[in-house]
Amino acid sequence: MGEKDKLNLEAIAKECNLFATSDINSVIARITELDEKYESSDLVKIYNYFLTVCKSPEILMNIIALADRYRDKTTLSELLDLLLMKNNDDSLKEDFINVRVMCAKAIANFRDTSAVTPLLYCLNNKDENYKVRFACADALGKIGDKYAVAPLINVVKDEEERSVYLRESAASALGMLGDVRAVDPLVSILETKQGIIDKFTFLKERVIEALGKLRLGENERVFNALKMTLMDDSAQIRINAIEAIMESGHPESFEVIKGCLLDDDDEVKKNALVALYNLEGRRILDEVIKEPAYSDILKVEAVSMLDEYETDEDEQFARKFREELDE
Repeated sequence: MGEKDKLNLEAIAKECNLFATSDINSVIARITELDEKYESSDLVKIYNYFLTVCKSPEILMNIIALADRYRDKTTLSELLDLLLMKNNDDSLKEDFINVRVMCAKAIANFRDTSAVTPLLYCLNNKDENYKVRFACADALGKIGDKYAVAPLINVVKDEEERSVYLRESAASALGMLGDVRAVDPLVSILETKQGIIDKFTFLKERVIEALGKLRLGENERVFNALKMTLMDDSAQIRINAIEAIMESGHPESFEVIKGCLLDDDDEVKKNALVALYNLEGRRILDEVIKEPAYSDILKVEAVSMLDEYETDEDEQFARKFREELDE
């Protein structure tokens, strides 16, 4: 109580015109100017108080951004209360959607496992706005607590889930968590021949990325599922699959990705070359430059990589190669 009296938080709020219903930009400017008047420890207390009493979504979003710079432990509880609408009427939920999304993102930055249960509460509530649930799924992945794995799997597996974007976010979170329990539901999505996975390719992209992040080495089911996506009609899907196969650590990764150097799409070829370089180094660049089967576009890419990564001798070779192409 003494600290509050010393700062006189209510007076500071009035000075900023925090409770005004108009000229919001002026209020935000005054709050921002507090940086010049107070030390960081006092600013944290001010922001925490503002988070509790402010009712303007636009102003709250700016306060969250300011508070996020300090990530003080005391702010976490205020953000969780705001996420759960503890100090606000439920009738305001629609108005506070973007505020609560921003809260979830700020909460994730704390990497504090005490936030997992409130985040799961929002994630599991199917009556909750999908944007809030999306942000909570992402936050759970970033916090990294394995307690969230099972609920996230349930979201990914739920074919009746109204928001495909939520399933996408849950898949990404499972990749961040790196738990082998995610393998079956993620691979099952890729093995689905028809339906939602074909209609919404971005879900497939996130699933592929998640499987790559799991780094399961010699897991043949995962590796075969990723290989299958190299034949997808979407070039972006094939690019994602190349990166995932590279990250997987499977002993056959190099040879599988090498086949993509002959892909019909130039960007796929270039991404395959970068992946192969990351796996094996200089050898693949020399092979691409010398092998007639590879396209000129790919050879130019290999030469540019020599320029960036290698020696003076390589620079001379690259210069000569470009001169020959120009002729």
